[in-house]
Amino acid sequence: MHVPDGFINAPISAAAGVVAAGAVAVSLRGARRELDERTAPLAGLVAAFIFAVQMLNFPVAAGTSGHLLGGALAAILVGPYTGVLCVSVVLLMQGILFADGGLTALGVNITDMAITTTVVGYAVFRGLVKVLPRSRRSITVASFAAALLSVPAAAVIFTLIYAIGGTTDIAIGKVATAMIGVHILIGIGEAVITALTVGAVVAVRPDLVYGARGLQQRLKLRVNGELVDAPGSAPAPVAARTSRRRLWATGLVTSLVLAGFVSFYASANPDGLEKVAHDKGIDKKAEKHASSDSPLAGYGVKDIANARLSGGLAGVIGVGVTVVAGSAVFWTVRRRRSTDVSPTAVENL
Repeated sequence: MHVPDGFINAPISAAAGVVAAGAVAVSLRGARRELDERTAPLAGLVAAFIFAVQMLNFPVAAGTSGHLLGGALAAILVGPYTGVLCVSVVLLMQGILFADGGLTALGVNITDMAITTTVVGYAVFRGLVKVLPRSRRSITVASFAAALLSVPAAAVIFTLIYAIGGTTDIAIGKVATAMIGVHILIGIGEAVITALTVGAVVAVRPDLVYGARGLQQRLKLRVNGELVDAPGSAPAPVAARTSRRRLWATGLVTSLVLAGFVSFYASANPDGLEKVAHDKGIDKKAEKHASSDSPLAGYGVKDIANARLSGGLAGVIGVGVTVVAGSAVFWTVRRRRSTDVSPTAVENL
């Protein structure tokens, strides 16, 4: 759903840029509360994983494909504020290095793909977790539903943005019907990927999953035949099945394999937005990408003729750059949180 340059006019693109910048600023502050020495490295990995899986377009209908947006996944794994930053880092890398998503439309893409999917996905997830039994299965079920609804929500927001600032005169009803219809189907793929990923991490390290922090059970006492929380008891410790370092290494290797090898077998059909834009005429005023001459434009390495090698190498480079950029951002946020704790505050603890 990467919006190219030229789909949305300059004033609305600029307004979306202001909204995106404000949301990123708020997320930088909010991420200080979400990140700690355990989860900061995971956040950079989540960004790299989202980049890798976004290269895996899957077929959803005749001549149409879809790919992960990742907002719900990131919010559940590392928190909603950090999730916005994760997807924003991915979009920035894709726009600058791979000519995917217009640079003047970066604010639109962050508003649509990072903010909307994260906010809607996490709101749905938290609402379901409150009413479902406290179990790992509930986390997985809530993740599925959250991701499923986040994708058509993003389609709705794009339609609203287009209705206000679209550069072509197309009936908004036709755009809305086409966008929401195809993205409901894409949402099913998003839900499957999100549920499988969250379920896999929860199975080995639930303590590292932001959305599962309330999953740990408190110590119980039997009083008058009823079980109640022990006074002042902390949650029972989680028996980690794998170390953080091993989890991080496994996630990075998985991302590299997906981007460097599996991506070659991804669907070549246009994604939901591209298909709708072509069929409805939204792309009539699309502009050439400012980074179209980038050595990695189009997810291939320039001057390498072998398509498999070119695409695989571009994917590996993308994962590497994203994990480095994301980790740098999140470690900086984490360090800023540490410096915010003054010596006086520490003495008063």
